[in-house]
Amino acid sequence: MSSRTSRPPRSQQVARWVAGAGMAFAGISHLTFARDGFQAQVPNWVPMDTDEVVLLSGAVEISLGLGLVALPKERRRMAGLTTAFLVAVFPGNIAQYRNRADGLGLDSDRKRFVRLLVEPLMWATALHAGGLLPTRPGRRR
Repeated sequence: MSSRTSRPPRSQQVARWVAGAGMAFAGISHLTFARDGFQAQVPNWVPMDTDEVVLLSGAVEISLGLGLVALPKERRRMAGLTTAFLVAVFPGNIAQYRNRADGLGLDSDRKRFVRLLVEPLMWATALHAGGLLPTRPGRRR
């Protein structure tokens, strides 16, 4: 049986659900209760209205989250797209830190810095969900 059709390890299945639910929740929050807070993460150099950026990124996050959960056979593709998206919006987290912009409860340099450190864990979770991280020889992917 090929690795594309075999069942992934439980840790990858859990990571897929965690990443998918997290992305969908983040997307919903972009569109609703945290909409203003997310505007603090939009860098000044983005040539669009900050609210439009927040709404568009929220829609993308919901789509990626649903794709991770609802399309298990496409987990590798969805995990890759999710990671690429998270990396693409990382400059917003950096801008929030550098500009000392309060938002989403990140009201101190320390909290904003910790947020920067958490982001790579989100990348790793998405990559693991898709089986895109290297494994040791002999271990099931």
